[in-house]
Amino acid sequence: MPELHRATTAPPAGARLAEGYTPVANLYDEMCASNGALRPHWDYLIRSLEALGTEELQRRSVEVRRLLRENGVTYNVYAETQASERLWPLDPIPALLTSAEWSAIEQGLIQRAELFDLLLADLYGPQKLIHKGTLPPELVYAHPGFLRPCWGVVGLGRHHLPLYAADMARTPDGQIRVIGDRAQAPSGAGYALENRTILSRVLPSLYRDSHVHRLALFFRALRTTLHALDPRQQDNPRIVLLTPGPDNETYFEHAFLANYLGYPLVQGSDLVVRDNRVWLNALDGLKPVDVILRRVDDGYCDPLELRADSVLGTPGLLQAARLGHVAIVNPLGSNVLENPGLMAYLPALARELLDEDLKMASVPTWWCGDDRQCQYVLEHLERLVIKPIVPHPSASIVFGAALTTQDRWTLAERIRAHPHLFVGQEQLALSTAPVVTDGGLEPRPMVLRSFAVTHAEGYVVMPGGLSRVAPTADTWVVSNQLGGVSKDVWVLASEPERHVSLLNVTPQPVALTRGGDDVPGRVADDLFWLGRYTERTEGGARLLREVLLRLLASERTPQDESLPLLLRAVTTQTLTLPGFVGDGAAERLRAPDRELLSVILDRKRTGSLRFNIDALVRVGRSVRDRLSSDSSRVINGLNRELLRPCELTAALEALQRLIILLAAFAGLSSESMSRGQGWRFLEIGRYLERAVHTVTLLQSVFVGVPASSSMWEAVLAVAHSVKTYRRRYRSQVQPGAVLDLLLLDESNPRSVGYQLLQLQELVAALGSDHAPRRSSADRLTLAALTHLRLFDVASLTVQSNDSAHDSSTALLEQLASLLAQLSDELTRRYFSHAEPPQQLVRLV
Repeated sequence: MPELHRATTAPPAGARLAEGYTPVANLYDEMCASNGALRPHWDYLIRSLEALGTEELQRRSVEVRRLLRENGVTYNVYAETQASERLWPLDPIPALLTSAEWSAIEQGLIQRAELFDLLLADLYGPQKLIHKGTLPPELVYAHPGFLRPCWGVVGLGRHHLPLYAADMARTPDGQIRVIGDRAQAPSGAGYALENRTILSRVLPSLYRDSHVHRLALFFRALRTTLHALDPRQQDNPRIVLLTPGPDNETYFEHAFLANYLGYPLVQGSDLVVRDNRVWLNALDGLKPVDVILRRVDDGYCDPLELRADSVLGTPGLLQAARLGHVAIVNPLGSNVLENPGLMAYLPALARELLDEDLKMASVPTWWCGDDRQCQYVLEHLERLVIKPIVPHPSASIVFGAALTTQDRWTLAERIRAHPHLFVGQEQLALSTAPVVTDGGLEPRPMVLRSFAVTHAEGYVVMPGGLSRVAPTADTWVVSNQLGGVSKDVWVLASEPERHVSLLNVTPQPVALTRGGDDVPGRVADDLFWLGRYTERTEGGARLLREVLLRLLASERTPQDESLPLLLRAVTTQTLTLPGFVGDGAAERLRAPDRELLSVILDRKRTGSLRFNIDALVRVGRSVRDRLSSDSSRVINGLNRELLRPCELTAALEALQRLIILLAAFAGLSSESMSRGQGWRFLEIGRYLERAVHTVTLLQSVFVGVPASSSMWEAVLAVAHSVKTYRRRYRSQVQPGAVLDLLLLDESNPRSVGYQLLQLQELVAALGSDHAPRRSSADRLTLAALTHLRLFDVASLTVQSNDSAHDSSTALLEQLASLLAQLSDELTRRYFSHAEPPQQLVRLV
């Protein structure tokens, strides 16, 4: 590991922003030459930032973080048990490359992609390289990425490896070296695009005037390639993006790319194999799937032929690919190409397969399965990096220079016991790039990942890519999991770049369609609960807001007689027992502050407001590909509320903001979602939960002593119907009129009758068949609406009529029962998922 000696040369002349920037001696610095002067292609950027001033640059750094939070750009960190979602870190200063530098990198990546493409075809085909002795069989067969069931399964189209990525670093002499190849399911392209989007907003003039190569051509090539891989060669194939789910570290990217490319985001349980074909198990029937862009690791894709313990894949998927009925990108088995031991043989492979020398060399690598190479590694442990050929949390990278003599001896014994499982690599002194810190600019070690996709007869490379820098100046392992910071990469053109659209501009007719809204049961379930949690959170926020308003007002005026009943309603509505109705309720009613703050803020307390917000955010992010960008931003805004301890006054202000955000989400979902099945389930969840909330609120009023006028006013306020009542009656609040407005009035969007009317229409529209009889859910909705319409409205105007009180109570109980049955029936009919098929025996 290089020592951190600062160079003693003078800072770049005229660039006050870089005055405190001192590159590390004996390392290549991306911004400064060895004499301390700015590299020519950095001059315009640094001088422009210097013109902004340090204070303005810091402000724009804050703006970058704000946009990242607003867009919900996250990266899940597996090692963190609490709050595993970490905000994606982005430095506001891009990494710069000249067109000449990039041209050499691009040619090297294209050659490397073509080499791995041919290698993949051989390893799962004739295996001539093994038979000829060019590759040792132990290097291939001992690697778990080589999947024997995939032998003979080749990719569709001219190339077998549609996507390829490489991690690169610059050595002290300025040369680019590949330190890792990514061929299984390369990640990071979506983050690179998000980085570019944010930086172009934060530094718009600088981005425009720097003539940066655009990224859209790469993604347009990706769409074209996926379209061309359709086995049936249709005009509009069904392409899906397969994700492991919201708990995956890069789930944000999966949803972001699905939105950007216009593909459904699916999980393994959403797909099914029938007659050796892959189908999307949508609510309105099975839909054929032609191409799968996967982000699930090889072994987890098919529990029947690969990993029997996987719950992320689809049984029979490999057989469908084997018969050529579905294209999988990248093909199953591609993980074998990520074996770092292959790097030791790439020069020979390039001459064998391409009749060329490697244009961009790998970091010098020695595979310990070869006796001669192993001997070299053992003799030079103190200056090598030792890696397992299979990355695993329990088998980390070891820097020989950091080991004691005893530790090196122990490591040598491990290598001798299983030499084929280890490689030794030369420890690179990574180049450094400037990062904005509180004290100015600071050099940090940098790694660059770029991407290539097949297109026509060759590969298209993303200009730039995703750069990552170490979290601190003295950290030389650059990893997102270890807190690395990302950078946008600007490849500078010599003249202005033309605007490029993601859409294909080739004039050709398209078949008009109203489709594209295929909704699997899992997605419908998530949307249903997104609607329910939205209304549950809003109902709770409105109730708690009314309680806090009255509680804070009672400190200045006599005690509000409705407060005890409202406090009990808080407990019965949220089910946060014992609360204000169970053991110790009397004491909590006398001093309710602590209990109220717990019900508002305690995210570990089931039923609390913060608990419901967490549930809303979690389910919202799982279907973010179904929501508009603005809707996702609102959900991210909700997640930032009620996170810290506060007093009642501050909690009240937060509740006000929360209600506004929830109203914004309801409006956006109503205005931006097409009226398909997904929207219907979201709306069904909202209307069902609102009906349940209003019914239980009214039930809490009917318990115990008769409610006062003040209590009925509070009920109207919680139900957001005060102004409607005042405009209609202009008199003192009457219980019968309140019940008519909140129960029976189908023109009031807050009444139970209105919710049931909307539910009836939505539930009826769910039926995909033309059966002559109503569905069970439809009958339950109709029954609830009929009971409500047959209720004697006139009896509600008789305030002292005990029978009217009893009949109202009975009606509310009946409605509560029917709504619960409706929820259960929807779950049984649309959301219940059968356990995926599993192997009964373990394959040897």
